[in-house]
Amino acid sequence: MNEHKPFKVEEVDGVETPPRARVEEAETPPETLAEKLERKRDYLEGFLAQKPPGDDPTAPGGALYESVVDALREIYDPEIPVNIYDLGLIYGVDVSPEADVMVTMTLTTPHCPVAESMPAEVELRVSSVPGVRDAEVNLVWDPPWDPAKMSDEARLELGML
Repeated sequence: MNEHKPFKVEEVDGVETPPRARVEEAETPPETLAEKLERKRDYLEGFLAQKPPGDDPTAPGGALYESVVDALREIYDPEIPVNIYDLGLIYGVDVSPEADVMVTMTLTTPHCPVAESMPAEVELRVSSVPGVRDAEVNLVWDPPWDPAKMSDEARLELGML
């Protein structure tokens, strides 16, 4: 069993204030105004030149990649009032370091009325994104598209959620 031992309480009148930290001025020659401005300019240029780690413009979340996705979200399936990205027709967006874009996509069915024109429209829209050097569309049928590939926003728009 735990035995509680009484502790001794001692009253104090006051506590001594701890000593304050002191910083002594280093003995350096005084800096001229020109030297001070140059030091600040060097610091500012170095600060502005830094980039956040992992900020690759060609990777998901990067500026160029997201601009391509935004362009894809402006293309709508003519039979369904949802953009092709949220509809799940885009299987992949690959952006090379040279800013070449490869879009892998499918259509709702192989007999889709826009089977010939949709890939060309995607290629045209993606190649018009500022910073994109070249765009290519790879139309695939495997895996086949199904409604499970739609985003929640698309399902909501179509009343499926």
